Amino acid sequence: MSRENLENYKINVRIKLSALWTAVMFCYIYGDYFELYVPNKVEGLINGQNMLDDPLKLFIATFVLAIPALMIFISLVANPKLTKWLSISLGIFFTFFTFFVGISSISKWHAFYMYLSFLESIITTIIVFHAWKWPKI
Repeated sequence: MSRENLENYKINVRIKLSALWTAVMFCYIYGDYFELYVPNKVEGLINGQNMLDDPLKLFIATFVLAIPALMIFISLVANPKLTKWLSISLGIFFTFFTFFVGISSISKWHAFYMYLSFLESIITTIIVFHAWKWPKI
């Protein structure tokens, strides 16, 4: 029997970080989308009875959740030192942020949210690890 060796390229840390931030964003989007299936959620959105019931709360949530979206691009184009330290600091912040969201969402209808929060925390921890271990020249 012959063995086939598959080509394996070393992936640049910038691409890894960008892909990881993208994965985090997909988890955030899926969590918010699937939450629409929770009983009474849509009615609460329509009548204003929800967690983001005032303009300031809505702006803060928008601001915070825009950061990972921006990090997808920043990871590819910003100065390496800036990218490294932004990924480390924001990765740590989002690890705790999403872990807290998961713990505070414990209920039968939010098991999916807890799972995604746990997964997001793992991904952001991996972001911190890769940024911390950024290869030197």
